[in-house]
Amino acid sequence: MVEIPRTIEEWRAWLGDTVLPYWVVVVAVASEPAGYVEYLTRDGVRDARAEKTPLVTARLIYVFSHAHVLGLGRDVLKAAEHGFRFLVERCWDARDGGFFHKVAADGTPIDRRKDAYDHAFALFAMAWLHRATRRREPLDWAARIIAYMDEALTDPTGGYREHIGTGDPQPLPRRQNPHMHLLEAFHALFEATGDEAWLTLASAIIDLFERHFFDRETGSLGEFFTADWQPAPGALGVLREPGHHFEWVWLLHHHARLTGSDASLVAADRLYHFALRHGLDKRPGRIPAAFDEIDRMGRLVTESKLLWPQTEAVKAFLARWEFLEDRDAARRVLDHTVLLFRWFLVDETARWRNRLAADGREIPGELPVRVLYHLFLGLAELVRLWPTLPAEELRRLGSSIRGSSAATASMLPT
Repeated sequence: MVEIPRTIEEWRAWLGDTVLPYWVVVVAVASEPAGYVEYLTRDGVRDARAEKTPLVTARLIYVFSHAHVLGLGRDVLKAAEHGFRFLVERCWDARDGGFFHKVAADGTPIDRRKDAYDHAFALFAMAWLHRATRRREPLDWAARIIAYMDEALTDPTGGYREHIGTGDPQPLPRRQNPHMHLLEAFHALFEATGDEAWLTLASAIIDLFERHFFDRETGSLGEFFTADWQPAPGALGVLREPGHHFEWVWLLHHHARLTGSDASLVAADRLYHFALRHGLDKRPGRIPAAFDEIDRMGRLVTESKLLWPQTEAVKAFLARWEFLEDRDAARRVLDHTVLLFRWFLVDETARWRNRLAADGREIPGELPVRVLYHLFLGLAELVRLWPTLPAEELRRLGSSIRGSSAATASMLPT
């Protein structure tokens, strides 16, 4: 098991001296002349591929920019700038605007679609690169990106189209997910600039959440929708992802912080308790991690457990502690951090097992570097709020690790 840092100094030393230097070398400037490495093998070997994406590029620009803002790591700003140049010089369609969905290393389009999800993360990256550099250029790009989205992707029924470029005027199903990340990007841009226009855009996403994404009957979050924002037909319309419930809890609390309005906190509370009741594995002899998929009534759909929902659970617990002084959530922060380090992290570099089966065995597969965004943001929130956690919970950390060894021994893969 990777040892959990116990003090803020230990957290900063681990992230700054071990984790970030590893990822800079493995995926960025030292290993890749254009853009970033986007996949590793299970053994941590670079999986070189011809195609690159603005999604992964933007997520890693964010990681390295945020690290620089926190004063963590060597060459992180250089790594962020490396990705920025690739994103704006080789992924942007100079003729029609927008980022291509996939490109070759030289910028040749492989998939010419313009995807709302990609653009959400590009906006998020620009906010954090501006904070890291204080340069105007990332904000000019943010203005260009949102102008393109408003012109090409806005839908009259609300929100943004999934993508354009396939000949289909409204690709289906529509999803809440790109809009959730647009909310995150608008928050980041407001915090980076103080420009109320970004907060107005964020509030429009909240309105979409309240009117369409939030299932008031069950207190859950819809994922997939028709063209006019009704639940998608069949299984997609009732599918629920616990990780997104936790992610929205964190976002809704921070929206309240930024706006001073608590109008969406009732929904945040219901999402949180739905995810606690149905989204965490409570079966004897199983890892108490967040499932990948359930349905709107809380019935299990997919019992595997990806890494990213665990980091979102940690963020939700931290938000409940920070804004509501929820002592149960503070306890869960420590418990889920132990779970994350015990079951998902492979070594001191924070390489991870991406997906576990119900019994804790790793499900073989490649390691998508894009998930570093989830992991780093969750760890950054832990670092930010670690000194505020109740002293008795921090004292419990050592005994929690020692006491859990025997209890989980029978669950260890053989």
